[in-house]
Amino acid sequence: MTIKEKSQSVVDEFAIFDDWMDKYAYLIELGKELPIIDEKFKNDSHLITGCQSRVWLHADYDEDNVVFTADSDAVITKGIISLLIRVMSDATPSEIFNADFTFIDDIGLSTHLSPTRANGLVSMVKQMKLYAKALHLKTGK
Repeated sequence: MTIKEKSQSVVDEFAIFDDWMDKYAYLIELGKELPIIDEKFKNDSHLITGCQSRVWLHADYDEDNVVFTADSDAVITKGIISLLIRVMSDATPSEIFNADFTFIDDIGLSTHLSPTRANGLVSMVKQMKLYAKALHLKTGK
């Protein structure tokens, strides 16, 4: 599935919910499904700066695709990073770096977060794109 297809799937899922309390509850559920980062990567070099909560992110390269794992100390943030991983994991570095993440606005996430959480969301996307760019430069894919 492409990033665009996965993004549309997320938009379709969030369209089911009428209010944001239900969407927040769904985000929390998504956080429970997060592919947890190996404890050895829960260190300062994998910590995303710019987030109110602590978020650790690791990128691995599996054949042609980037595979992300993460963890956070906050349930909503864990759900947000889980959502981003769901869309971006198992894509090529080039696809991730060049992807359009309008699904974030389409589901209303950026407008329903506190300013500090919205900044954290931007930082998460930026870090994932940086990992993808570094892997693209390393592998040429």
